[in-house]
Amino acid sequence: MYQGQTLHLTRLDNQLVELCFDRKGEAVNKFDALTVEELRIACKTIRDSGDVHGLVLTSAKDSFIVGADIFEFTQLFARPESELAAYNLAQNQVFNELAQLPLPTVCAINGLALGGGFEVTLATDFRVLGNAAKVGLPEVGLGIIPGLGGTARLPRLIGSAASIDWITSGKPQTSAAAKQLGAVDEVVDDQAVRQCALAVLAEAVSGQRDWQALRRQRSLSFALDTEQSANAKAAVIARNPLVPAPLLAIELLERSAGLSLAEALIEENRTFAQVAQTQAAQALVQLFINDQYLRKKTRDYAKASRKLSRAAVLGAGIMGGGIAYTSAANGVLTIMKDISQAALDLGMAEAGKLLDKQVSNNRMTQFQAERVLESITPTLTYQGMDKVDVLVEAVVENLAVKKTVLAAVETQVAASTVLASNTSSLSITEIASALQRPENFVGMHFFNPVPVMPLVEVICGPHTSEQSAATVASYAATLGKTPIVVKDCPGFLVNRILTANVLAFLRLIHDGADYQAVDQAMEAFGWPMGPAYLQDVIGMDTSRHVIDCISQGYGDRMLPGFTHAVELMVTEQRLGQKNGLGFYRYDRDIKGRLMKSVDPDTQALLTRVQPQGRREFSSEEIVERIMLPMLIEAARALEEGICESAIEIDMALILGVGFPRPVGGALKYADWLGLPALVARCDHYAALGGLYQVTPQMREMASNNLKFYS
Repeated sequence: MYQGQTLHLTRLDNQLVELCFDRKGEAVNKFDALTVEELRIACKTIRDSGDVHGLVLTSAKDSFIVGADIFEFTQLFARPESELAAYNLAQNQVFNELAQLPLPTVCAINGLALGGGFEVTLATDFRVLGNAAKVGLPEVGLGIIPGLGGTARLPRLIGSAASIDWITSGKPQTSAAAKQLGAVDEVVDDQAVRQCALAVLAEAVSGQRDWQALRRQRSLSFALDTEQSANAKAAVIARNPLVPAPLLAIELLERSAGLSLAEALIEENRTFAQVAQTQAAQALVQLFINDQYLRKKTRDYAKASRKLSRAAVLGAGIMGGGIAYTSAANGVLTIMKDISQAALDLGMAEAGKLLDKQVSNNRMTQFQAERVLESITPTLTYQGMDKVDVLVEAVVENLAVKKTVLAAVETQVAASTVLASNTSSLSITEIASALQRPENFVGMHFFNPVPVMPLVEVICGPHTSEQSAATVASYAATLGKTPIVVKDCPGFLVNRILTANVLAFLRLIHDGADYQAVDQAMEAFGWPMGPAYLQDVIGMDTSRHVIDCISQGYGDRMLPGFTHAVELMVTEQRLGQKNGLGFYRYDRDIKGRLMKSVDPDTQALLTRVQPQGRREFSSEEIVERIMLPMLIEAARALEEGICESAIEIDMALILGVGFPRPVGGALKYADWLGLPALVARCDHYAALGGLYQVTPQMREMASNNLKFYS
């Protein structure tokens, strides 16, 4: 009857028709503009034929439809709200045409039916679900709401309370949950889904199932559980106040409860366009695309990498043990070498402790943990080093020591072995000067704690070969990390940009700000912790070392020019969490957990580095003064080619330091503000020094109203 690129219509016996979603050349079905257009053609074909008595919807893929094509969203959401609403209304009309066909419709759901893939099933009269299949509306994860009838049709099947839960959580629902609540009519073995759907369709055609009565009932209004709705609103505000989609979805359901289905669909369309224009939606959609970009890059690194089967860690202790554990736990045979038996014992103990935690959390069996530990070989010698593919040096953060140990181990490994130095601040170029094969050397900056933090910076010196960088990036991916390849510069990428943030914070304190007010403003902006608390977590001595190393690399722009709070804290031996006192006080509770509290002496102490005394700053000024230098430094890094793309810079900040996801990263945030407004605000703070000085390229971008994400 009809053959498209994403679906086809086939006549069956007894004047039934099958609409099968089967996107050509791809492993999954997704709902994009082409699919919607072909669905419109299919519905018109069925209606015009005049001799079809029933329709069954199926999928030829392992999953029914996995969701929308998110890559279409960036251009779509850039449209004015009225244009977006009109576009989405036209798509909705296609779903309405399916729902209003003058014949019964049944959907056979296998695998996943998510987002628009689930919404199309809601436009049919009956749904049959496989046992292992899942359905759901995950749109809130992208900062948006269902826009193809989900908020209007779902509550007419499962009620308002369950609908609010499904929509605001975004979680895929099991077949059992879907059946219990009435989202689907039948649940059967996965192999029997199509057969059962045809049986249900036959019953509907014969009149045993009154599909017309169901349509009349579902066109009416639904009842609202007002108490549950109020509780849900409070919960979503508390859970993530920076993403308005869940709250707006609940408010939409509240408005829709007294409306007919047709009216509710119009209200949904209006709200969808409104939510899509929010900062969170723009940011979270871009982050999804960024994640896909990094996944593809990681696959490319794997193709260009040397073969990986064995690794070595040079330097044991806590860091070395953590790296060795992470390597072995991901299937890589790992040697851990040190010159000290005590350090080796500490490294193996750290690996054992991490494995015990996996066992206690039921993420690994005791047998599996023992096998992982056995795949780590501790040694005081170089035995076996000639067989490793990658060696990670993790000795003390001292340039001379690193150069010495790497030069020594280079003579013990194969000519093809890639050497990687785990460093957070030392020059990869300088370390490489001690090596005979600098093309085989890269930096590999793990973030602490190694088993938890997802980011690894792979740092290339001027002589690093593409294959060496790809090999270490691929190794990082094998460890379950996200590798970001960067060029060598002081602080590399993340710490360089973070240092601009820290220096801006220290200048705020110098100018009289209350450190608690600063923390509160930045946490309200979306940071997991404010900058004062972050210094306590890092440790004042560590932070001062990083600030000194990195700021010296950028001259006047980053040199503080005043005695700052971190220096004062070190002088006063207030090192943060490591000794119980920093900006805040830390005490252990009865379970041994660190508890933060306000120290009454901190504010008086800080007056020693506040020559003009105390003054109040608005939350808006605090956010601007701390965030603008980050944005400028991120733009500088992009201009200098430290990273290839804005995507990698933003993802490094999100994965490495917890940059607020609903803001999208430094450069996405710059785009949201707009370069003209950003430059104007930086000029407003120009008297504060080089941290707020934008680059000529940024001014040119502003004059042409350009963006970092085109």
